[in-house]
Amino acid sequence: MTLFGTAGIRGPVRDDVTPELALAVGRAAGQDGETFVVGRDGRVTGPALAAAMEAGLESAGADVRRVGQVPTPTLAFASRGRRGAMITASHNPPQDNGIKLFDDGVEYDREAEKAVERRVDDGLSPAPWGEWGDGEELDVTEAYCDAVATYARETGTGAERPLSGLSVAVDCGNGMASLATPQVLRRLGADVVALNANVDGHFPGRESKPTPETLTDLREFVQGDADLGIGHDGDADRIVIVGPDGDVIHEDTILAVLASHYTAASDAGDPVVVTTPNASARIDERVRAEGGRVERVRLGSLHEGIARERAAGDADTEIVFAAEPWKHIHTNFGGWIDGVASAAVVSGLVAEAGGTEPLREPVTERPYRKVSVECPDERKSDAMEYLSVRLPEQYPDADVNTDYGVRVELPDSSWVLVRPSGTEPYIRVYAESDEVDALVETAVEAVENAVGQ
Repeated sequence: MTLFGTAGIRGPVRDDVTPELALAVGRAAGQDGETFVVGRDGRVTGPALAAAMEAGLESAGADVRRVGQVPTPTLAFASRGRRGAMITASHNPPQDNGIKLFDDGVEYDREAEKAVERRVDDGLSPAPWGEWGDGEELDVTEAYCDAVATYARETGTGAERPLSGLSVAVDCGNGMASLATPQVLRRLGADVVALNANVDGHFPGRESKPTPETLTDLREFVQGDADLGIGHDGDADRIVIVGPDGDVIHEDTILAVLASHYTAASDAGDPVVVTTPNASARIDERVRAEGGRVERVRLGSLHEGIARERAAGDADTEIVFAAEPWKHIHTNFGGWIDGVASAAVVSGLVAEAGGTEPLREPVTERPYRKVSVECPDERKSDAMEYLSVRLPEQYPDADVNTDYGVRVELPDSSWVLVRPSGTEPYIRVYAESDEVDALVETAVEAVENAVGQ
C-alpha cells in the first residue's frame, strides 16, 4: 500500500481518507513516540478524522495533546520535542482531507512514512488495555503567534513595531491563516484588512488554493488601498504575494528575494539555500551574488534536502533558507513550511525597502512556461533515460543535473527541466528564458521523440 504522496496523505474522505484509515495510521504512527500533538484545519470532516487519529494513537500507547483548529505551521511548532499529526488537505477542495506527520517540528521523511505504511498493511492490534495513552487539551496558537512576531523582529530591524505605517490586505481564504497572520502582522504594527477571515470548511469566499484567478477580490482591493496583499491556502503553509498594482508577484521572485536576504544576513562561510528542480535560476543568481550556493532536492522533500546538506557540509556550512514555489522553510525559526512566518518576514522586507519594487529590482525575471507532454506510465522510465543523454547533447555548454529529472542550465541562466509526473500520464517541461518559446519547442520535440521510441 502506498499512502503518502509528496505532502503526506491526501484525498477524498468518502473513498480514501476515511476514519478507518485515520485510526489505522494513528495506531501505526503511535509506535514512533510517547507523545503526539494532534491538530486539524477547518474542514467539516476534520473533527471526526482527528478523533479517529487520536483513538489510534492512544490505543497504540501514545499520549495525545489536542490543539484543535490550528494552521499546519502552528501544529509543527507545537510538535517540537515530540511528534505531531495534522489533519489537513491544505489547498485541496472541501471534500478532501489528509494526514501529515511530524517529528520534532519536521515532516516525516520517506523512510518514516514507509514504516507507517508497513504497519498499516500489517493491521496492528491495540496495545494491552493498561498501556493505552491518555489525552488532554493544549492551547498553542498564542505562543506560536508570539514566536513568529519575535522572529520577524529579530530577522528585521529589531524594532518592536517594524511594520508601522505599512498597510496589508490578507485573504485568509476561510482557512487557518484567519487565526494567525492578521494577528501577527498587527502585533508588528501593520494596518491590516482581513478578507475571508472566518474559518469555514466549505471555503465559501473562494477556492482554497490561492492563485491569480482565485485571488480576484484581494487583487482588486489592494489596488490603491494597500501596500501589499497576502493570500493563503486552507492550512496557511502556502503564501502568495500581491503587489500594490494588484498583480501577483511571481512565486520564484519572492523566493529569490527571501533567499538573497537570508544569504546576505548569514555570517557562515558556506551559506546554502535548498530548493527544488522547478525553481527559477533567478534564485541561483541572487544567492550567488550574496556569496552563497543553491542545492536542489525533489519536490515535496525540502526537509530531506536540509538534512542531506547539513550532513554533507562542514563547520562553515549553514542552511539559511529552504523553499519551493509558494512554500518556505525559515530554517532559523523552525524546520517546517510556514506561510505565516513568510507573511511576517516579507512584510518586514517591504516596509524596510519602502515597497515591493525595490525588492524586485535586483531580480532578473525572465518569461516562464510549463508544458505537459502525454506519456504512458510504462514509457516514463525509458523516455527519461533517453532524455538524460539527448538533452545534454543538445546543450553541450550547459550545466546538467539528472538527480530529479533532467535540468539544463545555460550560460545565460536560462534553464529547462524535464521530469515525469508522479500522479498523471505526462512528462512535464518547465522552462525560463528570454527566448522561452524556442527553448520549450526544442525540449518538447525531444520529449515527444523519447516517448515515441
